[in-house]
Amino acid sequence: MPAAGPITGRREGIQVVVIIGVDPHKGSHTAVAVDDCEEEISRVTVRATVRQLDQLRRWATPFEERVWAIESAGRLGYLLAQQLVAAGESVVDVPATLAARVRLLGTGRSNKNDPNDARSVAVAALRSTTPTPVHAADHAAVLRLLAKRNLDLGRERNRVACRLHVMISELVPGGITKEITASHAELVLAEVRPTVAIDVARLAMAQELLVDLRRLDGQKAEIKRRITQAVAASKTSVTDVFCVGPIIASLIIAYTGDVRRFGNRHQFAAYNGTAPIEVSSAGRVVHRLSRRGNRPLNYAIHMAAVGQIRHPHSDGRAFYDRKVTEGKTNREALRALKRRVSDAVYHQLLIDADRRQG
Repeated sequence: MPAAGPITGRREGIQVVVIIGVDPHKGSHTAVAVDDCEEEISRVTVRATVRQLDQLRRWATPFEERVWAIESAGRLGYLLAQQLVAAGESVVDVPATLAARVRLLGTGRSNKNDPNDARSVAVAALRSTTPTPVHAADHAAVLRLLAKRNLDLGRERNRVACRLHVMISELVPGGITKEITASHAELVLAEVRPTVAIDVARLAMAQELLVDLRRLDGQKAEIKRRITQAVAASKTSVTDVFCVGPIIASLIIAYTGDVRRFGNRHQFAAYNGTAPIEVSSAGRVVHRLSRRGNRPLNYAIHMAAVGQIRHPHSDGRAFYDRKVTEGKTNREALRALKRRVSDAVYHQLLIDADRRQG
């Protein structure tokens, strides 16, 4: 394995904590070790094989005090990060956007290549005041996997349903005016009697789409069953929040991770995008809607808030009506309710964390 520069983790007789930035790829991983002055010590590139862990640890052996910084440890770098954690290594996650900013703002190292990317990951982790540690995959990781599958199936079903809508509208005047279902679409298609070749082809394609729709409905029902079981096994109290069922709870738990990494409910709200952001200038203080934050988590809180509004007897609906009475627009009242739901969710997540710790 090629290495550049002296492999040493010491400077003037003092042990230096070495940060090893890793730029993971499907076929290879590039690692660059830097000291606490952001100076590169060594680098290596290994192929992504069953030997990747042993090769990287053997290369890093001279660095007694080391921390591995993996770019996108929850995505492309997931497997390597989990292997390092299982081997007893200290690992932190570095978002790809943060590493890219370090690379672009760096002097003399702005070129886009694997060594520069890996060094940027290491520098980003070194400069971070609150790096995100990587832990062994737990029940939250299971829920995240199931929640992502549910979201993917939902998007695919919407796409198939829209295409089926189009096909039926080209065969039947007016098409289907309501939300399409497999049973309704089957009844409509059964009445179609095509007389020209193009309509015969459209009918055949519509029937194929109907088969796809039924298959996706079955898959969604199965994934919902599995999510319900997984949420029940987690023994979470998040479902005590009104209109937070198993599907929404799975998103909240999966995309929050360890809730104790948020110092307070305000930090949690900033993370999920329910806290407004400041855009002040020249002495004029202005706040606007945040487009930042974790979008799946924001979606889960949004759906819980909308569900509360739909129930006239809920405290959420009373809060929403009060905000409208105070002069807020419907959207502004919904945003205020989302923040209220965020605070309630944060409270329940803390209860769950304290129970597990106890």
